[in-house]
Amino acid sequence: MSFQPILPMGGLAGWAFLKRTQDSQETAFKASPQLNRDTDYFKDNIGNISSAEDLVSDHRLLKVALGAFGLSADIDSQFFVRKVLEEGTLAEDSLANRMTDSRYKELSAAFGFGDFDTPRTKISDFGDKIVEAYQTRSFEVSVGQQDDSMRLALNAERELAKIAQKDLSDDAKWYLVMGDGPLREVFETALGLPTGFGQLDIDQQLEVFRDKTSSFMGNGEVDQFTDPENVASLIERYLLMSQISNSASTSSAQIALTLLQGG
Repeated sequence: MSFQPILPMGGLAGWAFLKRTQDSQETAFKASPQLNRDTDYFKDNIGNISSAEDLVSDHRLLKVALGAFGLSADIDSQFFVRKVLEEGTLAEDSLANRMTDSRYKELSAAFGFGDFDTPRTKISDFGDKIVEAYQTRSFEVSVGQQDDSMRLALNAERELAKIAQKDLSDDAKWYLVMGDGPLREVFETALGLPTGFGQLDIDQQLEVFRDKTSSFMGNGEVDQFTDPENVASLIERYLLMSQISNSASTSSAQIALTLLQGG
């Protein structure tokens, strides 16, 4: 039986428990037999893959490849994934560059099928790097099966610092945040943005994200999140706002149920 992460409570208290025990829980999770079978197969066989067609034709390899980038939901969309991989990232009009979700660009760039004559699958340590990312994402997914806000918090803790460290303009960093679905959800919740906010013009969205973040953090730019304390502040705000929202939804449902029963 695979190890299931332990989360005795939700909210900020649950997050504090998870952070205290994360190393030991993640180590136990990575020892799971099924996870090891998947990752060992990937490391043993990825070096034989020379094209996007080869990759999408092997379900076990594709499972790890997509899971490493948080794209497991696309496991049955082989034609779409193949096109993302084959078109690469160098051409501005490639499918990966046209996708709102920046994870597709990361996937395509990592494998390099459309960008280089020799794909990155031929690099000796490529398999190890993808497997490490897959293990991390798989642990987060397992945590999310118990409390999805914890999964999103773990993802934000990892991904936000990576974006903040990139050598890009302030606007470009914000667009990466906005294009990362899980990370965007953390910001939208933490900043109290309404449902349907994403329907606004993209430039308007950028200004709102920047202004709201400045009001809360005292700084409106993404590069502040190279500081772990700022990342921690954002996550705490997200978990608090999420807990308040869930409590309000539960209370409304209880009131509705009481009225129905009374009627």
